[in-house]
Amino acid sequence: MSLKAFHVIFITAASLLAFGLGAWMLRAYNEVQVRSDLIYGIVSFAVGLGLLVYEGFFLKKLKNISYL
Repeated sequence: MSLKAFHVIFITAASLLAFGLGAWMLRAYNEVQVRSDLIYGIVSFAVGLGLLVYEGFFLKKLKNISYL
């Protein structure tokens, strides 16, 4: 596995985890109404979106390099 393939898999997994954490924190905010849960949820979604944008730029930059 190349470094490019590992990077794509790692960034995809990190963004999925960030979105999962964001959903979990927003659900916790709905139940308990603790402001920090709302902040963590919003920040987690922003980080997940940022990771996806970064991955798009990464793939565009290295489009001529193979995954092998």
